[in-house]
Amino acid sequence: MSQASNRDLITGKKPHLMIGDVPIYGDLILAPMDGVTDMPFRSLCRRLGSALTVTEFINAIDVIEKHPRYHKRLAFEPDQRPLSLQILGEQPERMLTATMRLVNKIHPDIIDINIGCQSKNVTARGAGAALMKSPKTVARIFQLMTHTFKLPITGKIRLGWDQDQMNYLEVAKIIEDNGGAMVAVHGRTRKQAYRGQAQWDPIREVKQALRIPVIGNGDVKTVSDIHAIKESTGCDAVMIGRAAVSNPWIFSRRDREDVPWGEVKRTIFEHLDAMIDFYGERGLITFRKFLKAYVKPYDLPSELLLSLLKSKDPDFIKSNLEDLSVNE
Repeated sequence: MSQASNRDLITGKKPHLMIGDVPIYGDLILAPMDGVTDMPFRSLCRRLGSALTVTEFINAIDVIEKHPRYHKRLAFEPDQRPLSLQILGEQPERMLTATMRLVNKIHPDIIDINIGCQSKNVTARGAGAALMKSPKTVARIFQLMTHTFKLPITGKIRLGWDQDQMNYLEVAKIIEDNGGAMVAVHGRTRKQAYRGQAQWDPIREVKQALRIPVIGNGDVKTVSDIHAIKESTGCDAVMIGRAAVSNPWIFSRRDREDVPWGEVKRTIFEHLDAMIDFYGERGLITFRKFLKAYVKPYDLPSELLLSLLKSKDPDFIKSNLEDLSVNE
C-alpha cells in the first residue's frame, strides 16, 4: 500500500498532490531560503500550514570535507515530515557522494536539487542558478540521483541565467526526462535575483509541458496572490519565500493585517524561545531579522526598535513588547 493510501485510510484525507510516491497534504509550501528557513522557522510554518519541509541548501563540499557548519541545517522534528533534503553543488559525482551520506543519516522523504540560488558565492563556482547554463550537467545530476535512490528527486529552478538565456522549458523537460518527480519554478532569472516583478507566464508554460507536478514561486505575498498564481499558471502548489518571514500565517491563508497583535506577540515569544533553545546564546542575534519583520507593520518609534534589535536580553524584548500598545 502506498504512503498516500495508508494515510488516507487513517485520516480520511486525500493528498493535494503526489511527489513520486510521497503524498503532500496541502498546496502551500515554505520555500527554502539560505540563512532563514532554519529548523525553528520551518517548524513554525509547518504548524501554520506549510505542507512540506525543505531544508536550507546543504553544500556537497561541506559534507565531503566533513565541515561542522552543515549539521544544524539538517535538524528537523519528526512531525516535520515529509522532509525534502536540498543539495547544492556543481559536480554530479560529488553531489551523489554527499547525498548518499546524508540519506543514510537523516532518511529524507525527497531529495531536491538546488538550481535556483542566485548568490554570487554560489554561482561563481557553477552551482545553484549557474546550472541553468549547463543543461547537460543537470541531466547528469538527475541521471545519477534517480538511478541511485528510490526516493523522489526534484529540482527548484529559475527562468534562466538572464533575459537572453531563458531556458526554463529545456531544463524542466530535462529534469522530467531523467526521472525527476517535481519541478518548482521561481519566476525570475538569476540576473534579476529578487528584483523586479516575477513572471508567472513561464510557470504556466512549464505546467502545460510537463506531466510531473509543477510548483509556482515568486511574488506571492497575499492570500489573493495564492489564488492568482494558481489561476494564472495551473500550478499544483505554491511556494512562498520572503513574504513568509513577516507573515508565516499566510500558510493558514491569512493576510498579515488579519492577525491580531496578541497572536503576533505570542508567536514572537514562542519563536524567540525556540531560536534560543536551538542556537543557544546566538539564537537571539539570529532572531533579529525575524523580529524586525514581525514588528514592521506597527511603525515603532525608532529608538524603541533600535533598542529591541540591539538587545542581548530576551526578557527585555519580551517585557517591552508585552507593554506595547499598537493600533489595529
